Amino acid sequence: MDYLNQNIAINLKKIRLARGYSLDVVAEQTGVSKSMLGQIERGEANPTIGTLGKIVSGLRVELTDLVETPGESVYPVCGDTLIPTKEAEGQYRVYTYFPYEKERNFEIYVIELEPGASYKSGAHGENTKEYVIVEKGSLILKIDGQSYLVKSSDAIRFDSDKNHEYYNSGQELLKFVSIFSYTM
Repeated sequence: MDYLNQNIAINLKKIRLARGYSLDVVAEQTGVSKSMLGQIERGEANPTIGTLGKIVSGLRVELTDLVETPGESVYPVCGDTLIPTKEAEGQYRVYTYFPYEKERNFEIYVIELEPGASYKSGAHGENTKEYVIVEKGSLILKIDGQSYLVKSSDAIRFDSDKNHEYYNSGQELLKFVSIFSYTM
C-alpha cells in the first residue's frame, strides 16, 4: 500500500467513526458501495478520483481531509506492504516512508539499486540537505564531478541543491535511507 492509500484508509475510518456512521450509512450518503468503502478503509483498494469525489461530497469534507497524513500520535508504516513511488524495472525502486508535509521540514525515503544500476537525482532546492545511511551494499555518490564511497552502516550528509547520482558498483542489492531536511 502506498502512503496516500494508507492516509485515506485511516482518515476515512476516523471520520466515519467520529460521526457514529456505519458503512451502510456512508454508502447511502456517498453512492459508493459498502464493500468498496470497506476495502478503502482496510487499504485494499486504490480509489479513483471519482470515488474520492463521491466520498468528499457525500460526507461534506475536503479532499485534503482524506489524503493528508493523519494527526496520529503514532503512525506506523509497514515497509513490507509499501509499493514503490518511483521505479525503473531492474534498476531502482524508491519507497516513500514520510513524504513532504508543510508542517515538518524533512522527508524520508528508502532507495534500492540493483547491481550496476544508477539513479540520477535533480537538485532539491536551496537550503536543502540530504542525509544518506547505507543499510546494505556500497554506494558511490557522485556530486559535481566528485565521487564518495559510502559503505554499509556508514552515512554521508551533503547540500542537495545540485544534481547528484547514486551508483551501485557492487554485486549485491544496494539499500539506503535518504532523509531530506529543509531550512526555512
